[in-house]
Amino acid sequence: MKLCMIGTGYVGLVSGVCFSDIGNTVYCVDKDKRKIESLNKGNVPIYEPGLEEILKRNHKKKRLFFTTDLKDAVTKSDIIFICVGTPTNKNSNSANLKFVYSVAENLKRIIKKYKIIITKSTVPVTTGDKIEKILIKLKKKKLIDVVSNPEFLREGEAIRDFIYPDRVIIGTDSKKADKILKSLYMPIIKKTSRYFKTSRRGAEMIKYASNAFLATKISFINELANLSEKTKVDIKDISFGMGLDQRIGDRFLRAGPAYGGSCFPKDTKALIDTANKFKTNLSIIKTVVNSNNKRKILLTKKIEKILNKRLKNKIITFLGVTFKPNTDDMREASSIPMINYLNKKGCKIRYYDPSGEKKEFKNLKNVNFCRNVSSSCFKSDLIILHTEWNEFKLLNFKKLVKKRNFSIYDLRNLYSPSKMRKNKLNYFGVGR
Repeated sequence: MKLCMIGTGYVGLVSGVCFSDIGNTVYCVDKDKRKIESLNKGNVPIYEPGLEEILKRNHKKKRLFFTTDLKDAVTKSDIIFICVGTPTNKNSNSANLKFVYSVAENLKRIIKKYKIIITKSTVPVTTGDKIEKILIKLKKKKLIDVVSNPEFLREGEAIRDFIYPDRVIIGTDSKKADKILKSLYMPIIKKTSRYFKTSRRGAEMIKYASNAFLATKISFINELANLSEKTKVDIKDISFGMGLDQRIGDRFLRAGPAYGGSCFPKDTKALIDTANKFKTNLSIIKTVVNSNNKRKILLTKKIEKILNKRLKNKIITFLGVTFKPNTDDMREASSIPMINYLNKKGCKIRYYDPSGEKKEFKNLKNVNFCRNVSSSCFKSDLIILHTEWNEFKLLNFKKLVKKRNFSIYDLRNLYSPSKMRKNKLNYFGVGR
């Protein structure tokens, strides 16, 4: 099939590349000329394992095209995916949908024959209705079907999630669109995965509900970790014991920093905003958002406690600063408020992240990026294991630090407290 992905951000680029890899012709469109030029040279603007190799292969086979010409791409395609950003509005918790509606306005002037228009961007319930209203003349002529097809791609695992999805959600009441989309997804849904058709509003809600529930699991276990520390219980035992119950499951029950990234923070807020518009009180999700915000402060206070509130001139190393491993995404990462606070208190901060230096810290005095683990840890007073990259899981801290008195704050519980004590290391975990 011939597909058009409007927007080459995380969702549009990964989806477009993977769709081309299963045999479709894909046109990826973006307004950013430099980005398109770079993509045409085989350069990938995001950190996603395996993506560059697949992009280059399909670009070479002429199944994958990058262009700024929206009209040409739409005209050549059968299915149009809207994959533009939906950031949180600055003055409210609502999702900013101006880019989505701008695309719809453009499509209104381009489409002359039947197309399926799909919102793959995360959008609040009723967004599809509003897109259809913009395109009402085309709808009356039966030239379009507006469908919701939310994405469930985890950063760092996106290619695997695309090829082996837990589910493919299609929101439409059109039998024609449903038949075409089932055919499009057949190469991946036949691999034991599930294809689920629902209403358009239902599909929009499923995406937000899923992210809000996963965020709730993270906040839930983080709050239990606070209690575990005070009762001298190991939170990893609690997570394991709970996770054995199939109704609960162990995924997303790992205590650590506040949740971050591009999805959970903005989607929980947007869901609350939607509920407010429909005069519904989502008290649990409101509590989750509040708990997550407090989490960043609580962990920073723990750092102060570990250093006996003597922060000035202390050398602190952050191993990993992204919100999760296998991505370069810094959106809502806990490291940002933590490093900013410690920097203001006069600490000397070093950090190393396998995905490279971060613009968020470039203008901060006494915050320096190191190119490897050893240079970042040398003579440090405190090492903070912030992100669970694989290369941080088997470190010899005494050899790295080369100093007698130092502490380790393991925000991901990568190490065994008993083994660390046996090695006479001053070790602190989360909820342990």
